[in-house]
Amino acid sequence: MYDDTCRFLVEHFSADFASWLLGEPVTLTEIQPSELSLDPIRADALILLESDESVLHIEFQTLPKNNIPFRILDYRVRMYRKDPAKPMRQVVIYLKQTGSELVYQTSFTMERTHHEFDVIRLWEQPASLFLQYPGLIPFAVLGQSADAEETLRQAARRVDEITDLQTQANLMAASGILAGLKLEDEIVYCILRRDIMQESTVYRSIQKEAQEENTREIALNLLRDGFPVEAVARGTKLSIEEVQQLQQQINESAQN
Repeated sequence: MYDDTCRFLVEHFSADFASWLLGEPVTLTEIQPSELSLDPIRADALILLESDESVLHIEFQTLPKNNIPFRILDYRVRMYRKDPAKPMRQVVIYLKQTGSELVYQTSFTMERTHHEFDVIRLWEQPASLFLQYPGLIPFAVLGQSADAEETLRQAARRVDEITDLQTQANLMAASGILAGLKLEDEIVYCILRRDIMQESTVYRSIQKEAQEENTREIALNLLRDGFPVEAVARGTKLSIEEVQQLQQQINESAQN
């Protein structure tokens, strides 16, 4: 849910992210993972944006993982293979405050290989920074402030100033979703207008994904109980190919 929200914001407000991370509001276009042969590995948290001069690679993480430094190196090498001359800035952005030392790792080292990247811990960034750009407003509540609830109120007021209703709804929904990492749902919905959130593209997209994930989980349970592929497909409205892929996951899991 948080990955999807962050990806939506980057895709729709790339100039705001360029202003923040590159220091200038350059026009950025997204690079599809398939262009870097990324299909065999997890690419859902990967966001690659390209301008005429450089490439911006952003990784949003709710919690730290041991394999992040190697992933960053892997993506850099793949981009180098595509365009050796183009510089690339790589940034890992941690959303939720943690005491783990992993959020301070800024390099990958292996024998004689050393690769560095940037790390941003949102809780160390002033909340006021994010209120300056529409596409960054949803991150304000995760920033450094004396009162997270008051920061969310400020974010809501900034969103209310936006005249385009669809943009307003999307930013309201994104603000509510990300605020859930720091505040209780009851507080979030007291501050933000839930009716506007529910009209947003990002909210409906996440709802749809949750429903699809629930359907896949039901199909997995039916397959584990021995129901045939065709029956599971009829009962869940998934395609035969989708159910077969789920069956393959079960088989591979049993072999490991």
